[in-house]
Amino acid sequence: MIRALAIVMTTVTLAWSSAAAGGNPVVTMKTSKGELKIELYADKAPVSVANFLAYVKDGHYNGTVFHRVIPGFMIQGGGYGPDFGEKKTKAPIKNEATNGLKNARGTLAMARTSDPNSATAQFFINAVDNAFLDHKDTGSGYGYAVFGVVSDGMTVVDEILKVPTGNKGGHQNVPTEPVVIESVTIVE
Repeated sequence: MIRALAIVMTTVTLAWSSAAAGGNPVVTMKTSKGELKIELYADKAPVSVANFLAYVKDGHYNGTVFHRVIPGFMIQGGGYGPDFGEKKTKAPIKNEATNGLKNARGTLAMARTSDPNSATAQFFINAVDNAFLDHKDTGSGYGYAVFGVVSDGMTVVDEILKVPTGNKGGHQNVPTEPVVIESVTIVE
């Protein structure tokens, strides 16, 4: 069983690396504020990348919003539609925060609850270096798993960070005008 899983994972990894520059998959995220190109670190965060790409292939992110925007911190999306209806998700995944990747400006990380292994579809893009979100061997906090980076389009992220926000449906830092993720597609 484990050997079969390893063969499947190797096959998937080889398919991704042949489809994108640098050996890692790349996606295009079209938003109502512009377009982002995102390189996914399949080599360092295989579980998170496979999870994200499964949601991309299912069309899960199309029509969702960046529902949390905090200047000087991050933008978060992938879980809600413009009406703030929460989207159904798959089972949570294993946290890969021990992969050595840092929550630096422009990186994508899996959003989660206080349970380190609770990430599903939601992700965030770091607006600044957020070292306090990195994995630590001691002390509080397991860390947030970085799994990609905006390789082109940080000016779009910066535009999203400028939108006015308020409270909505028990949530804070919600854009008063929805910032929609129109589509996410894999670059072939």
